[in-house]
Amino acid sequence: MRRHHRAAALTTAAVVGALLAAGCSSGSGGKKSEAGGTDAAAGKATTPRMTVALVTHAAPGDTFWDLIRKGAQAAAAKDNIKLVYSSDPVAGNQANLVQNAIDQKVDGIALTAAKPDAMKGVVAKAKAAGIPVVGFNSGLDDWKELGMLEYFGQDENIAGQAFGERLSQAGAKHAVCVIQEQGQVALEARCAGLKKGFKGTTENLYVNGTDMPSVKSTLTAKLQKDSSIDQVVTLGAPIALTAVQSVKDAGSKAKVATFDLNKDLVGAIQGGSIEFAVDQQPYLQGYLAVDALWLYKTNGNVSGGGTAPVLTGPAFVTKDNVDSVAKFAEKGTR
Repeated sequence: MRRHHRAAALTTAAVVGALLAAGCSSGSGGKKSEAGGTDAAAGKATTPRMTVALVTHAAPGDTFWDLIRKGAQAAAAKDNIKLVYSSDPVAGNQANLVQNAIDQKVDGIALTAAKPDAMKGVVAKAKAAGIPVVGFNSGLDDWKELGMLEYFGQDENIAGQAFGERLSQAGAKHAVCVIQEQGQVALEARCAGLKKGFKGTTENLYVNGTDMPSVKSTLTAKLQKDSSIDQVVTLGAPIALTAVQSVKDAGSKAKVATFDLNKDLVGAIQGGSIEFAVDQQPYLQGYLAVDALWLYKTNGNVSGGGTAPVLTGPAFVTKDNVDSVAKFAEKGTR
């Protein structure tokens, strides 16, 4: 995975001055909704109304995407944007949702490229139709090749390496990295980075992230079979909370650490059942992706100059600093 200059993160300064939460309920796969938001940043654009499609690979019930959507809502409310959100974890179906947005002649599209090959055709069609496309969350290595204007997210390989280094410092020897969707580029990159940064032994365990009882039983069986595993690494908050139960059920002494946050995960860090989490700031990703399309439409701005991503992470949340994050997690924005 290519490395990027962290200086690119400075491009966010002009667009993140006043972020506040905007309440919304979680969307489900393939469904659409208009999300206007009511609690936005102070002031509201007087520019002409525009429509932006936000299309993700979110799986139903994954609270991570609630944070993405709330950030997008806040930007939409501030920028006088009609936000149309849709999602589907199946790559082909997600591409169809992007095509629907093109057919509706939206003013801009923000999408996740968890399976980049599936997005090639529709991104090209959007460009041909004169619709700007920005990427966020997944697809850092592919956004420029796909022809997107900008990208907002975390360098997952670098985040994984930092994660592994922290585990080595803590004395872990044998880690299992739990991947809830095989072939998803961001998740695979996290575990690949972990392997680079960790001095001990690592192995991947693939589970079905849409079936939490199956996740629990698969991980429990793995821990029972191999008592040398002293570290469980998960790639999402719901998986992490389930992993805590698996460790208990297996009678294992393994510790649990994870990527990504939600309200319950913050409580688990405070309580000590989760060691730490890597926060890529999904609210910020959703906000910046939508706001970027407004800036491009109204002022021709392109964050990162169209050549460098805007990095939103990684940031480690531990028991030492979790209280400073907790108040935002309580509002549902971290």
